[in-house]
Amino acid sequence: MTRKATAPKAPLDKQTWLLLAVNALFITANALSGTFLGVYIWKTSKNFAVLGWFTLLSHVCMALTFWIAGWWLKHGHKMICLRLGIGLSATFYILVLLFGKQAVHYIWLLGIVQGMAVGFFWLAFNVIYFEVTNANNRDRFNGLAGVIGATAGIIAPWCSGFVISRMAAERGYRIIFMISLAIFVTGVIVSFFLRNRKTEGKYEWLLPFRILHKEHTPWRPVFGALAAQGFRESVFGVLIGLLVYIQTGSEMQLGNYTLITSFVAFLSFYAVGKWLKPTFRERGMLIGTLVMTAVIIPFFFGMSFTTMLIFGIGTSLFIPLFSIPMTSAVFDLIGRNEESARQRVEYVVMRELALNVGRIAGMAIFITTIQISKDPVVINIMMLIVGCAPILSWFFMRERLRVRKAIG
Repeated sequence: MTRKATAPKAPLDKQTWLLLAVNALFITANALSGTFLGVYIWKTSKNFAVLGWFTLLSHVCMALTFWIAGWWLKHGHKMICLRLGIGLSATFYILVLLFGKQAVHYIWLLGIVQGMAVGFFWLAFNVIYFEVTNANNRDRFNGLAGVIGATAGIIAPWCSGFVISRMAAERGYRIIFMISLAIFVTGVIVSFFLRNRKTEGKYEWLLPFRILHKEHTPWRPVFGALAAQGFRESVFGVLIGLLVYIQTGSEMQLGNYTLITSFVAFLSFYAVGKWLKPTFRERGMLIGTLVMTAVIIPFFFGMSFTTMLIFGIGTSLFIPLFSIPMTSAVFDLIGRNEESARQRVEYVVMRELALNVGRIAGMAIFITTIQISKDPVVINIMMLIVGCAPILSWFFMRERLRVRKAIG
């Protein structure tokens, strides 16, 4: 008997809310400091390529951490892995504080620490997320996670911009980095209330490669869709905030920009998480991808704070239609039967490897483009090409979304 698409969404339990709390603290700490990290590095180097190499190294280390740490998670150390990710994030900002203006000379070390921190945290988080949610409440969880991320984006960067813009030299940056450290410590404390569920079996190191080698496996198109997603988010995650700062010359204006776009994302994630039905995933994702691409076009008429706002508001308004179906559909695939659920660690590793393949490729394109030319037209063309990647994600995922529509 097929399950009806109109089945009621399941409520979230205490463990799910605790995981959302850990997620909120981690995202808030990164929103406080991470929004301005690229600006901090660029101000001391005046070189896009340096920031690109830092990000590329982070993605490579992140991918390796996902793959290697999978063995550790399989042996029941999810919570240690989660706390290690938060702890390494704190260590990263300690290093930035210690290095100060010399941080640009230690990009390789900062990239390694950042990549490991993100890898440990998100691998553990996503495995726990799979364990505490199910197909009936994942859209709601993802919607709430998006709301939390947007809320952090509304408050944290604006506060950071306010503090930094009103203090001389690097004092404002140092204060913000120290506040992030305190929030990371709080995240570790909250994580002790999460239950550590046991995993079964031995870690299968080569499962991603074995699965992708199979013919007619649904993971081939899903892998391509995830790589396309990572391709876009890598470049835009580095470039947009920095371009806003370069256009305005003000950390406060970057904080204002983030406040506006995050407020729009807050409303959009709340609405999509609450009302998006599985039967609308395919069409919703297509609409989201098309608008996310279209809002890049105004850049060709001149790069300004106004065109940046058009891009930011348009993206924030429609990205939930892209990201919520993507995330829910992939984790539904992991949980489609008992065998894949038992191997959830390996499948989450495969998901993260796919994203990082795209991120690495995107950042390689970014670095190559910057080395060839910094002409605004060239950068805009690169952004348009990279920005079209979500359309590929929809193309690869459309059959998977239709299957979900058919079975509910």
